[in-house]
Amino acid sequence: MSNPSLLHLLREVHEDERGAVSLETILIIGAIALPILIFLITIGWPMVKKYFTEGMKDLDEGRREAVQ
Repeated sequence: MSNPSLLHLLREVHEDERGAVSLETILIIGAIALPILIFLITIGWPMVKKYFTEGMKDLDEGRREAVQ
């Protein structure tokens, strides 16, 4: 059994294309998901936060009216 050179090993690793389709699929999914995530964080989250804040205020006002 011969000792393969580092150059030969690097050439084999570089030419190996197994898993390339999986990697490409993951990169495409990431490229689609990242802008959606950025949009939700910048635009969607303030709207959701405002909705729940107003809901909590309404609940608090309703509780105060029920106590009186």
